[in-house]
Amino acid sequence: MISFDTQRNPETRETGVHTLAQRNSAVDAFRGFVMLLMMAEVLRLSRVAEAFPEGRLLAFLAFHQTHVPWAWLSLHDLIQPGFSFLVGVALPYSLARRLAQGGTDERLFARALWRALILIALGIFLRSIGREGANFTFEDTLTQIGLGYPFLFLLASRSSRTVWTALGLVLFGYWLAWALYPIPGAGHDYQAVGVPPDWPHHYTGLAAHWNKNANLGLAFDQWFLNLFPRQTPFVANRGGYLTLSFIPTLGTMILGLVAGRWLRASAPTIPMRRLVMAGVAGILAGVLLHATGINPVVKRIWTPAWTLFSGGWCFLLLAAFCWVIEVRRYRRWAFPLIVVGLNSIAAYMIAHLFEDFFVASFRTHLGPGAFGWFGAGWQPLLQGLAVLALYWLILFWMYRRKLFLRI
Repeated sequence: MISFDTQRNPETRETGVHTLAQRNSAVDAFRGFVMLLMMAEVLRLSRVAEAFPEGRLLAFLAFHQTHVPWAWLSLHDLIQPGFSFLVGVALPYSLARRLAQGGTDERLFARALWRALILIALGIFLRSIGREGANFTFEDTLTQIGLGYPFLFLLASRSSRTVWTALGLVLFGYWLAWALYPIPGAGHDYQAVGVPPDWPHHYTGLAAHWNKNANLGLAFDQWFLNLFPRQTPFVANRGGYLTLSFIPTLGTMILGLVAGRWLRASAPTIPMRRLVMAGVAGILAGVLLHATGINPVVKRIWTPAWTLFSGGWCFLLLAAFCWVIEVRRYRRWAFPLIVVGLNSIAAYMIAHLFEDFFVASFRTHLGPGAFGWFGAGWQPLLQGLAVLALYWLILFWMYRRKLFLRI
């Protein structure tokens, strides 16, 4: 179930990685950084950049607050893999704690299944906001994690060889299934599945098996999603997102599981060399697969190459946070991130549920021009900063009262 941890003793309360007295603060800060990137969507930097087309810094920031159209990545594209990766990082610690408390394999797996169901349901709930009925779609971050979580849990107590073998089977098996699925013929109507006529990201050769809305994942969704009640039949997701992406997302969580094992085994030292080498290897593997046409690096359909490429960046970011916070002991600056990272599920829900309420409240009580002090071009940014500050203050209030939303 969803519950609030209200344990008042900070020396013994467990929230997913260590007790507070022993926590790896870098992991909490990294998680907070990922969630803050998601929450910061309220800044609407793309709209501000459009108002000031000559601003290069604004254009740069706007690019990294939006998803790329198809291949490669922006900083914003690392939110979902970062969150998924950190689920894997936390699992070795939480599993060890529950086993030490007398949990059995059967009871722990039953709890993992229940947690997965709640995550799936939450994702569907959030995607249904503002609609006339339940929107049965499975590409939300929480839903994708929930679909893969039971399999991740089964791997958590296995040997390193088994874990690496499972990762290889997941990625290669998924790649092979897509590579064997037939490519649409020359007369395929891409516009009928939401692909613009001037779409510049079509691949040829082997890579064409991963073209937008002309792939195995879409064929599955056209069958699977139409099994659920819908106002209109499902044809395609215009962003290209797919239910089956949970399979390579499981690969991202497995990479996090590996990192979590390394951190736990080496504590209190940090395995910097391993983390950095894994990061570089993942990035190079993704680039090589993309450059050779074997598999493109595409986040929206979570290709195996994307799993390796984004996983490499997650390893490097984890290493960077560990080096600054745990090795160099520079910790005070990270407190705002840690406040968010300790309550990541609450942060996710707040960002999806509260924005419209806060914006409407500003308009009601402060007037429609409350944030227009520096002109209409800056208004979305100033309003977004106010909303973001309220998000953080809610999480800080929860932190001070030791209220931590857990699943």
